[in-house]
Amino acid sequence: MASVKILLHLGICLSAWSIIVADENLVPKADNVKWVSLDFKTILTWTAKPSGHTYSVLYSMEGDDWTESPDCSRLLDFQCDLTSHLEPLDRIFSADVQTEPADSDYNHGGEDLPHTYSSPFNPYKESNISAVEFTVEAVDERKVIVNITDPLTSIHRRGKQLSIRDILKNDLKYKISYSKSGSTGKKDVTSDNSIAEVSELDAGESYCFMVAAFIPSRPKATQQGAWSKQLCAFVNGGTLKGLSHGVWTGIVFILITVLIIILIVAVLCCRRQRNKSLQIPQSSVAI
Repeated sequence: MASVKILLHLGICLSAWSIIVADENLVPKADNVKWVSLDFKTILTWTAKPSGHTYSVLYSMEGDDWTESPDCSRLLDFQCDLTSHLEPLDRIFSADVQTEPADSDYNHGGEDLPHTYSSPFNPYKESNISAVEFTVEAVDERKVIVNITDPLTSIHRRGKQLSIRDILKNDLKYKISYSKSGSTGKKDVTSDNSIAEVSELDAGESYCFMVAAFIPSRPKATQQGAWSKQLCAFVNGGTLKGLSHGVWTGIVFILITVLIIILIVAVLCCRRQRNKSLQIPQSSVAI
């Protein structure tokens, strides 16, 4: 009976040791492999359980062989910047995250190391566009000009940092949303250029504007960039209509003062004229 108990305990210990060894030798596979791209800066990210393993990233353009990124070899981090490798931009790319042991002498029994493949990704059609900056300038009492600054990308060519306009060219448009201050009714206009005209506004009113990049040639999910911050501007309706409340108060005060002065002068003149009229008969009688 004692021998049986010893054998049972020994078996339990061996099983526990086998599980521990198996866990130590288990190579963690990369999970949740995703493309994160903003203004054509594209990073591949993934998750994995903490371990002493490293990760190497290979990429491939549709129909081509796999290429290992020299900047993404034996990484301890869980991300890789592939921006400079995804050229031409309007192509479909895939990535492969391979798990490797940190010790180069590690023997995995001849088995293939784990690979995790990404979904296909097209930078030209899928990279998100950030919020733009813009200014609003009143042209006349019913029209403003919206000047939009094209966001810069992380792509450089011939020593120049490219903007999204340099990459998207005629595919890039801008959506302008505007409304009167305090009103919930909004109107949208689309401009082909970075300088847009918004007309048929009500003179003497304040309008609020928001702008977003718009690429109608893209899939619907990535057609529109992020909305900008709201910017409000006053549409000048003429010299007097555009004056502030304080200026109006000053003008009214001046007009009232002038009117009072005119009335006082008129009364004084009338009295003086009346006194002259009364003095004439008295002089005649004395003669």
